[in-house]
Amino acid sequence: MPAMIVQNPKTKAEIEKLQYDGKKKELRDRLCYRMTFGTAGLRSAMGAGFSCINDLTIIQSTQGLLKYLEKCFSDLKQRGVVIGYDTRGQETSRCSSMRLAQLTAAVFLSKDVPVYLFSTYVPTPFVPYAVRQLHVAAGVMITASHNPKQDNGYKVYWENGAQIGAPHDKKILQCIEEYLEPWQESWNESLSNVSPLRQDPLNEISALYMEDLKKLCFHRELNRKTPLKFVHTSFHGVGHEYVQAAFKAFGFAPPIPVPEQKDPDPEFSTVKCPNPEEGECVLVLAIKLAEKEGARVVLATDPDADRLAVAEEQEDGTWKVFSGNELGALLGWWMFNCWRSEHPDPTDVKNVYMLATTVSSKILQALAINEGFHFEETLPGFKWIGNRIDELLQSGKEVLFAFEESIGFMCGTLMFDKDGVSAAVVVAEMAAYLESRSLTIVEQLNNIYRTYGYHISRTSYFKCYDPATIRRIFDRLRNYETENQYPCLCGPFEILHVRDVTTGFDSSQPNKKSVLPVSKSSQMITFTFLNGCVATLRVSGTEPKIKYYAEFCAPPGHSDTAYLEEELNKLIDALVKNFLEPEKNGLIARI
Repeated sequence: MPAMIVQNPKTKAEIEKLQYDGKKKELRDRLCYRMTFGTAGLRSAMGAGFSCINDLTIIQSTQGLLKYLEKCFSDLKQRGVVIGYDTRGQETSRCSSMRLAQLTAAVFLSKDVPVYLFSTYVPTPFVPYAVRQLHVAAGVMITASHNPKQDNGYKVYWENGAQIGAPHDKKILQCIEEYLEPWQESWNESLSNVSPLRQDPLNEISALYMEDLKKLCFHRELNRKTPLKFVHTSFHGVGHEYVQAAFKAFGFAPPIPVPEQKDPDPEFSTVKCPNPEEGECVLVLAIKLAEKEGARVVLATDPDADRLAVAEEQEDGTWKVFSGNELGALLGWWMFNCWRSEHPDPTDVKNVYMLATTVSSKILQALAINEGFHFEETLPGFKWIGNRIDELLQSGKEVLFAFEESIGFMCGTLMFDKDGVSAAVVVAEMAAYLESRSLTIVEQLNNIYRTYGYHISRTSYFKCYDPATIRRIFDRLRNYETENQYPCLCGPFEILHVRDVTTGFDSSQPNKKSVLPVSKSSQMITFTFLNGCVATLRVSGTEPKIKYYAEFCAPPGHSDTAYLEEELNKLIDALVKNFLEPEKNGLIARI
């Protein structure tokens, strides 16, 4: 019997050490559970075991993906696939994003499927953009976005350039389970360097993207002359050179980079968490540099550059970090304002759409009602937004903007996914335009709220690593006092309607069925209160978090923001106390 070839001695040693140390539970967790497709693919810690990201699980996933694509596309060997990767790496387990991308390419190349593999790291949005530009069957991006440094992921895009959803995710998983044994050539990562079927799309896609980006530029001369300075941090990820190029495309002087965070660093050495959504606590270096350089605006792209955070210095020297909902309001107003300047015919607006996820602010809905365009909401995640936008465009509609509250923005339809690079330069142009009219970003935000109604929202989360605790929380809400009975009260606040997209229930509908698609694999319940507040509890698809979202939507003319803030805070406290804290032993600190 021939000796068994050990393809990765590091992960083998990792399992052997767990066995030697007697860590049976961790061994079970790693070896008895397999990753399932979540938000458009896989995301987990890098390491040994079937529940982790490693070379074996990436090969298995790619073999399953290839087999599924063969079923769906008879011309797969003519069209091929696109593969990109970020700058993550964990040499202890040989799980760098670049190596995992090369193994992904090897699987396809070994079966004579052409591969467009980027020769260096790229922003995640470049993959869905390339899928559409190159007319390939699918795209794969190796990234864990803003997750902690120990994580990595495998994000899949369909031929339309949108993230995969049902039924593709489940069918790909079935194919993975049918082809778990690695093919011999799947381990040959050198194929990506020697195969004639491998092409590098970097120069072509970069040039096309920057040219397309100019379609979002409306004030080039103003950009060239603006006295505003901008600081940009890429959080040790991929964003620096691409944001620099985007500013050049818009006619701006280059943004000032944060030197300590400009270059790729898989350790994310200057931040505890590489997530710009965390706010001012992770923007310390950027704000310090902005104050030194006299820059009033800070732009922060997350490590794979698909999300954007923005901060602005105020007159009193403090800094305002905008929430995703506030940026959604500003960018929605801006994109419509720019569109309207080029479409004087008032009837054109009837063909225009904007979208947001159901846990995001309803401010776009208020704009739509007032301005005459259409607004739609989707389930959380850009896989829902992207695929819906594809449907709208195919039916002849025009989509100006879409967003999700977790600082994900899509300006125009360069691609069907969120994009921090384009959002960064669009925000810069908006800021320059406002500055030319002696307005700050904050002042314009208040103008929007005065015109369309104040929308006061709060979003936060508990960390929860125990699936059983999560199940108990949501089971309790579905059987609150009696079986199959949702709560009627949350502390002193009366609940008017309940929508549960996990089960498809919606008490506000005549047939009690949710208009939004049923999503049995996720947990999400929305409560509409008698006082006008809307609150949602949901489990993150990419992180061990139970998130909660709440918003008060006031009508135009209502200016008592202090009252709205106070009532919202009281409701959130009641929500946490009554719906989450009964299981507080399984939760980790309210964030």
